[in-house]
Amino acid sequence: MCPEKEPDDSRLMKGQAICKLGSQVKRLDRETYHVKSQSGHGRYTVIKHDGGWKCSCPDHIYRDVKCKHIWAVEFSAKLREIVKPRVIEPIDVHGCIYCKSDRLIKWGIRHNRYGDIQKFSCKACGRFFTINLGFERMKHDPQGITAAMQLYFSGESLRNTAKSLKLIGVAVSHQTIYNWIRKYMALMDKYLAQIKPQVSDVWRADEMFLKIKGNKKYMYALLDDETRFWIAKEVAGDKFSREAPEYASELFRQGKEVAGKKPLTLITDGLHAYELAYRREFYAHQKPVTKHVEHVTWKGDKGNQKMEAFNGTVRSREKVMRSLKREDSPILDGYQIFHNHMRPHMGLGGKTPAEVAGIEIKGENKWVTIIQNASKKDSSQFHKS
Repeated sequence: MCPEKEPDDSRLMKGQAICKLGSQVKRLDRETYHVKSQSGHGRYTVIKHDGGWKCSCPDHIYRDVKCKHIWAVEFSAKLREIVKPRVIEPIDVHGCIYCKSDRLIKWGIRHNRYGDIQKFSCKACGRFFTINLGFERMKHDPQGITAAMQLYFSGESLRNTAKSLKLIGVAVSHQTIYNWIRKYMALMDKYLAQIKPQVSDVWRADEMFLKIKGNKKYMYALLDDETRFWIAKEVAGDKFSREAPEYASELFRQGKEVAGKKPLTLITDGLHAYELAYRREFYAHQKPVTKHVEHVTWKGDKGNQKMEAFNGTVRSREKVMRSLKREDSPILDGYQIFHNHMRPHMGLGGKTPAEVAGIEIKGENKWVTIIQNASKKDSSQFHKS
């Protein structure tokens, strides 16, 4: 006789208990999970198959039932779906910058050659002021400044960006646009670095050729496989030099800091520097152990399409820039912000990598939203413009 089947309710409850332990369920990718056995000796693999789940445990194989490991995976997946995203809202300042009263009325518009700014009057203290959070003492309005950033990181050169802005009445030099980028990329990068993306457990690393001051350099990039979130970058010299493992190690250290964890799977090409850096930063004797997959690419290879597509977009942007002037150029920081938070990806259903990674930026102008939030630390930072 076949052994009596355990009631499904019992398996469901055991699956919930496994899920609550947290460390028992490890997500490898969208369709593969590892679940520790209750004995602690080994683990079972749960794989998505034909719209359902298959488990390697005897209960599922021999009894053809929905085992506790599948229940645990389903609960884990649901928990991941309901994690609330970090929402960054536009800032609407309601209080007086002098007495903090909310008894404000609009008092006309300040007109100048660069745009219009709303004036306010405080009924409590009787003073007049304007609010231009993040763009105080700037000669041009926020729309013109952020339009320049959007044009430049979308693929225009600095000079072409200046020409385009002139068509909408914003007359600036290409050097002014670069100065805007330098100022606001530093501000935005510092703010966004404090927000951890919810990346997957599979990361990809690759290197690509760049020119900096006309010299050949390489940029190492770390990309999340599922969300396409650009986790970290590091600019280095020759990828075959003795220093190459140090640069790759720094890339992985940054990745751990940004994501707050290590990946379960790291995919790279056959560059020896990655293996050495992997052993330094990710390998450990205690579980979970990060698996290093050295994926040697060849022409037409479909297994590395995500990284090649990413490299292609960066190469296209670098050609317009012709040559970066410095290794710590704000241009690279800016393009990383643009890639993660501004540019929708067809492969992500029209979402940005940040949105898929649980970071949602609201407002008609995302550049303005981020700059406002990055600029606002406390009310004492509001100044008369």
